[in-house]
Amino acid sequence: MTQQFQEKKYPPQHQEQQPGKEHQMQPKPKSQMKEYRGCDKLQDKVALITGGDSGIGRAAAIAFAKEGAQVSVVYHNEHKDAEETRRLIEKEGRRCLLIAGDVGDGVFCSQAVKKTVNELGKLDILVNNAAVQFVQESIENITEEQLVTTFRTNIFSYFFMTRAALKHLGKGSTIINTTSVTAYRGSLHLLDYSSTKGAIVSFTRSLALSLIKKGIRVNAVAPGPVWTPLIPASFPEEKVESFGAQVPMERAAEPDEIAPCYVFLASDDSSYITGQVLHPNGGEMVGG
Repeated sequence: MTQQFQEKKYPPQHQEQQPGKEHQMQPKPKSQMKEYRGCDKLQDKVALITGGDSGIGRAAAIAFAKEGAQVSVVYHNEHKDAEETRRLIEKEGRRCLLIAGDVGDGVFCSQAVKKTVNELGKLDILVNNAAVQFVQESIENITEEQLVTTFRTNIFSYFFMTRAALKHLGKGSTIINTTSVTAYRGSLHLLDYSSTKGAIVSFTRSLALSLIKKGIRVNAVAPGPVWTPLIPASFPEEKVESFGAQVPMERAAEPDEIAPCYVFLASDDSSYITGQVLHPNGGEMVGG
């Protein structure tokens, strides 16, 4: 069996707070894009990525830097992870701006966009990626507080960031939203999370139609299981150990296996694509 199909097992581990810290994970996710070779697809572009301190967001940020972009990384409070992301981006010779705060707050989102433009000069690419998820056995266990937190972080923030960014985006700009395979197949224990991910699909399609006359393309990525801090921060230790084994490839993805989707959608390689969703999910037959 080739390595890409080999089942992975993770050491039992759990983190108490969302959205998790990458530097506490074992093994560390692969997000440095070591085998990726850029060819200036995003030369002199400026990207803002929410949840860019770790996981898929970090890998996308590094890939963007390898392609020539300056990157603004918006994150909650995972300062150690964010500083490592900045180090890796600057290693590629690109500037990285770190902005900490709550993306569920519309005022903060406006401030983050403004700071990005003021310090990096412009904004060409918006990646809405931040998310939280809370495992519950039943809808009866989902409190109003949890519901509001999940929706404000996972979908309200996409509205807030996009609304603030639009005044700076123009013809040729791109917006990329992170949804999930759970938007298509559902999730028994992530009811509110999967609901927000379904909303992101509709948001992507509707926003694409709304902005097509302005020459702004809007697409999404719907990953399957990916080894990110969100996993040990969400699931009990025994679930983490076999995470990803249920998909046809029998393993979770590494973040740097997902990041090329974001490069493709951000670059002119996808110039005739808008309102669509890419599905890097290890062989699950979902989508549309």
